[in-house]
Amino acid sequence: METRRLGRLGHQSSVLIFGAAALAEVPQEVADRAVQEALTAGINHFDVARSYGEAEVRLGRAFGSMRGGFADVFLATKTGERRAEDAWREVNESLERLGTERVDLLQLHAVGDVEDLDRVTGRGGALEAALRAQEQGLVGAVGITGHGHDAPATHLEALRRHPFATVLTPINPVLSDDPAYRSAFDALVEEVQRQDAGLMLIKTVARQNWPDASADHPFTTWYEPLADQASVTAAVSWALSLPVATGIATPGDVRLLPLVVEAERHRVDPGAATTVLAADPAYSSPFLDMPI
Repeated sequence: METRRLGRLGHQSSVLIFGAAALAEVPQEVADRAVQEALTAGINHFDVARSYGEAEVRLGRAFGSMRGGFADVFLATKTGERRAEDAWREVNESLERLGTERVDLLQLHAVGDVEDLDRVTGRGGALEAALRAQEQGLVGAVGITGHGHDAPATHLEALRRHPFATVLTPINPVLSDDPAYRSAFDALVEEVQRQDAGLMLIKTVARQNWPDASADHPFTTWYEPLADQASVTAAVSWALSLPVATGIATPGDVRLLPLVVEAERHRVDPGAATTVLAADPAYSSPFLDMPI
């Protein structure tokens, strides 16, 4: 699998980043198989969060059973807390649940608007706890993530306030077609490059909001994903054609991992990819009706 430099951190991360939200509700044996499948495919960057159900526990046990544990992978987790004391508690809980003394990256999670950014970067905010954890050697670096139509603009402002080592932000062809969104994303890219931060992408294989949010769904993602190989290949190909992107997070359902791995191996021209996705009448932003 192709690897790309994760900004100034220097890690050569696989272009597919294992999104461990997929492990939130699965039994350990399923998690073990998914982790092994990812490693066999060449994935060396794993991304989890304290808020992802039992995902940290599942990931920790999967790697704990392997020789060397997390030594050969880049491990990232997230805190969704906004106050320093709560974020500090979560960081330590994450380390315990993962069964490790250190993670490579701690990300301030789901910061999607300036009001939320004010909370985490202000006095007594979660950023203080993240930097404390970094000073004490519990985390290697500090990044930021977020969802929603305001995410790129918010993350640009975040980089103006603090030199976050990484940014995890949404982009796909349908979001890119929105002139305001693409303008904000391009401005974020410019600042990412100026600071030599690592840029990772989410919502690559989102198709639309679930038509009926109250119904049972075939996938555990909060949005309806693309689920046929041609569409997934198109979406992955388009995202990885962006040279500034270190990689893309795989979606939150283990059953989609093989499709994304196959897509990375057999990429198509980004123009052809756009044509495939544009032919889907349901293809739309996943942020039109985000779950609370």
